[in-house]
Amino acid sequence: MSSSAASPALEPDTDAPAGEGLEVAQFAAGCFWSVELTYQRLPGVARTEVGYSQGHHPEPTYELVCAHGTGHAEVVRLHYDPKACPYATLLDVFWAKIDPTALNRQVRACVHQAPVYCSGEGVGTQYRTGIYYYTAEQERLARESLAEEQKKWEDKIVTEILPAKRFYPAEEYHQRHLEKGGQSAEKGCNDPMRCYG
Repeated sequence: MSSSAASPALEPDTDAPAGEGLEVAQFAAGCFWSVELTYQRLPGVARTEVGYSQGHHPEPTYELVCAHGTGHAEVVRLHYDPKACPYATLLDVFWAKIDPTALNRQVRACVHQAPVYCSGEGVGTQYRTGIYYYTAEQERLARESLAEEQKKWEDKIVTEILPAKRFYPAEEYHQRHLEKGGQSAEKGCNDPMRCYG
């Protein structure tokens, strides 16, 4: 039996979009709190969820993922209206969020003209960067965008582009964490973000 057959975590994400006319996307760009708020503020994004994907352990928890034993990345899953927010726009926001040459760590401070102030630097495989696609069109656009982004960097981009695997929602206290802490998730908001509420 193959490893993908052995673990449901390695199966494709087949969850339906949250509404008619919406599509789904997954991105990993370091700690999912600020990534989620960045996309919450983006017009055309109808719903965001933070969670774990691309690992082999079924039913991962934050503690297990942080212990580096599950293979999961911290991801944000988006439900978006492609007419109001094309996938290419989601990719532009993603590349602006990260240093794609940094392996397994989050280091970029500026997000879509909204600085993020973090206490410390996350390090670990759960902080790797990745674009996880649901369709052949998303894959094509992701690979084209990576090729364009590579022209801006001397070092090789280490961001992975892979099919979207099963998405496990993170614990409730992680969902919309920065918004719950008092930061604005209003569409178009460009207030500076703080990592911890």
